[in-house]
Amino acid sequence: MPEITDKPRVLITGAAGAIGSAVTARLSDRWRLRPTDLHAAPGIEQLDITDADACHAAFAGIDAIVHLAGNPAPDANWSQLYGPNVAGTYVVAAAARDCAVARLVLASSQQAVSAYPDTLQRRADDPPRPANLYGATKAWAEALGSWVASSSDTSVVALRIGYFAERRPVGKLATPRNLAAWLSHDDAAELIRAAVEADVTGLTVANGISANRYRVATLGEAERLIGYRPVDDAWAPTE
Repeated sequence: MPEITDKPRVLITGAAGAIGSAVTARLSDRWRLRPTDLHAAPGIEQLDITDADACHAAFAGIDAIVHLAGNPAPDANWSQLYGPNVAGTYVVAAAARDCAVARLVLASSQQAVSAYPDTLQRRADDPPRPANLYGATKAWAEALGSWVASSSDTSVVALRIGYFAERRPVGKLATPRNLAAWLSHDDAAELIRAAVEADVTGLTVANGISANRYRVATLGEAERLIGYRPVDDAWAPTE
């Protein structure tokens, strides 16, 4: 007999990417995970997010979609960004809406608000103000999330993810901005967990960084609205 379980069915796009592989490994026992990526791999199904028919077929019967697929390069040009970040995000959002998926989690980025002065701590309700084209595609993702949430019963959580790395930045990478925006692997998994399981409706935008002592962005909204509980700190003493 098939196993009966109340665990939600969660599909992840971009599961072979840096964030996708880290959170999939940490959340595989929590949900009925369906990891997907452009190219199939052991434990990962093939899914082209620019293929509307394939996305509609894959999303049928899914409770939540975590959309992590995309080009993550802040210096990428339009031709590199259009397919995965613009067209692909639209296809995923539209298919989630059409398939009445209960929760859509979109990977936005702190790059969506990178044009604000460094002297200002960014709040989750700050309007997008990107300083590069990559950040503009993340503002597009948030706009798509607003469209889905306002025109359907699918609730959307857009996560403005910071500087993702397993360990705190060191050496030349340990700039004040990178340290203040650091998101650890463990906290990334906690962020995705919270975004999928939060009791929210409509569109929710939350900052996605670790519990850094000095923060490029506020965490109060993420903690209060989606129950995010980060623990790592880029300035914590090393043992």
